[in-house]
Amino acid sequence: MAQTNEPDKETCAGNCAGCPSATKCDDSRNAGEKGLPPKAKISVKHVVLVLSGKGGVGKSTVAANLAYALANRGYATGLVDLDIHGPDIPKMLGVEDARLQSYDGKIIEPVRVTGSLAIVSMAFLLPERNTPVIWRGPMKMTVIKQFLEDVNWGDLDYLVVDLPPGTGDEALTIAQLAPNIAGAVIVTTPQDVAVLDSSKAAEFIKKLELRVLGIVENMSGFVCPHCNEEIEIFGKGGGEREAKQLGVPFLGAIPLDPEMRKAADEGRPFIIRQSKESPTWKSFDAIMQALVEQIEE
Repeated sequence: MAQTNEPDKETCAGNCAGCPSATKCDDSRNAGEKGLPPKAKISVKHVVLVLSGKGGVGKSTVAANLAYALANRGYATGLVDLDIHGPDIPKMLGVEDARLQSYDGKIIEPVRVTGSLAIVSMAFLLPERNTPVIWRGPMKMTVIKQFLEDVNWGDLDYLVVDLPPGTGDEALTIAQLAPNIAGAVIVTTPQDVAVLDSSKAAEFIKKLELRVLGIVENMSGFVCPHCNEEIEIFGKGGGEREAKQLGVPFLGAIPLDPEMRKAADEGRPFIIRQSKESPTWKSFDAIMQALVEQIEE
């Protein structure tokens, strides 16, 4: 039922009334008549969605390091990897060999990375690392609900949700089910193509009547380790300009840094791997602080 333009209410009602799938349709325009699904029963103060308009911008890297940074500051933090077809969070956090355990036939124990950080991911359920997940929407919705309600999260301060690129089933489902959504962080890179798609993600969040907590510009410039000259490989400043145009906060820029790639490959979050004197570390810490301030505001 996707439309290129938002129809008026009378047209929408007429289309839905004549549609043979109207009683099963999960379209948000039917939600007013049918009622939205109840919120998941989970004890969490703030749910933070991390999404992007397109892939390859470092969204999962930002989500993993953000969750770790919050946990390091003493917040009880959960991290849900909802990139069902490409679950990379366990690899980035060094727990890719872990498996989810359950008891009483239903309650799932999340994988504990630290005393303050627990995660769930589809990767923990796959028989092999290269096993593809070939699912349609309804299966995704079921597992998303299970990852929220059937997991022994305890009492959380933050639940960070790493979403797949785009504005599809996963993002819509979590927006409907998750309680206490503080808002969304949108990750982009500086070039125009990525910024264009990030603006779509921002508008998607606004249509859901959620807050855009801010835009993060990843891979923003590169400082040569040999001559210290800054090179704008993917450009610079696109995310900040887009934030101003959209009227949403700009949380900060993260330089393109080979050490961040190494940290992900080694399964050690960059936020704890690097020295606090690193410009990239300082950038990321400032983004985390700006995000917490946005939520508390």
